[in-house]
Amino acid sequence: MPEVALTANTLRLIERIFPSELHASVVALLEAGCGAGLPFMGEATPEGLERVRFAVLKLSKGSTTQLAREVALANIDWRDVLVAAEFATDVHAHRLWLRERLRA
Repeated sequence: MPEVALTANTLRLIERIFPSELHASVVALLEAGCGAGLPFMGEATPEGLERVRFAVLKLSKGSTTQLAREVALANIDWRDVLVAAEFATDVHAHRLWLRERLRA
């Protein structure tokens, strides 16, 4: 599967959640592991993947180990990470969370 680039907003979240020395590895994990290879996401765009990517970032709480676990779970059924991150019932909830994180 080809990698799907991250949006500017996803990159901004990574900068807020993880220390700078981890940015490259987090970007690589999200591009390779949380992209077009997700179930039913073969034609996904960077914008189309934001909700799932924001969910795994939220659930990681700044831990690369936890991020890897959440990405692995998303590869089984990405709806589970949406539910856990409280992004499942509102398709705009991830954008509201983004605004909150960027204000903090």
